[in-house]
Amino acid sequence: MTTQTGYEIDRAALALPQSGTRCLLHVCCAPCSGEVIEALIEAGIECRVYFYNPNIQPKEEYEVRKAENKKFAQLYDVPFVDDDYNVDDWFKRTEGYEDAPERGHRCTLCFDMRLERAAWYAYTEGFNVLATSLSISRSKDIEQINGSGERAVAKYPGLMYWTHNWRKRGGSQRMVAISRREGFYRQKYCGCLYSLRDTNQARRDQGRMRVKPVQVEASDR
Repeated sequence: MTTQTGYEIDRAALALPQSGTRCLLHVCCAPCSGEVIEALIEAGIECRVYFYNPNIQPKEEYEVRKAENKKFAQLYDVPFVDDDYNVDDWFKRTEGYEDAPERGHRCTLCFDMRLERAAWYAYTEGFNVLATSLSISRSKDIEQINGSGERAVAKYPGLMYWTHNWRKRGGSQRMVAISRREGFYRQKYCGCLYSLRDTNQARRDQGRMRVKPVQVEASDR
């Protein structure tokens, strides 16, 4: 099968694990989730998109990223779930790790929180597979994310976490191609205020302009 971007999708490679029949896809941002959603749909896998990301700050940035995810899901008539923006709980969960580096323990706590909630929703709604678009980004540690996902589903009988590597088989190329095709807002920091702080510190050290949340630059389109 060939996608709209012209890359081949191997249906066998996208078969749900074991006896899986329905997939809940936790999504983070449209540039990452676009490829995963399109691949699932074109492979004929039943899915629902689940947006739960209280780490994304400020609220305006959160709303922009959520709106793009929702719009893309609706393009394919995929159900979209908008869960709670309990940002205060996120700050409590990560308290004491404000200065942890990217890919450090703060990120583990963040992934745990988001995928625990996604696992609970998946189980209560009758899904037997949970996946996330988080791991397609090359800036993320796949093993770190998979660890959070596997811990999240462990207490729910019959629920599996899908460790599929979305970067392979042309996934990374499709991610970029779809993002350009759709004109997605391409954020320049992971999501939380600490990642924004660290990104801007690095930019200052390099003599570059700081990142402004929600600002969509013409060069990014």
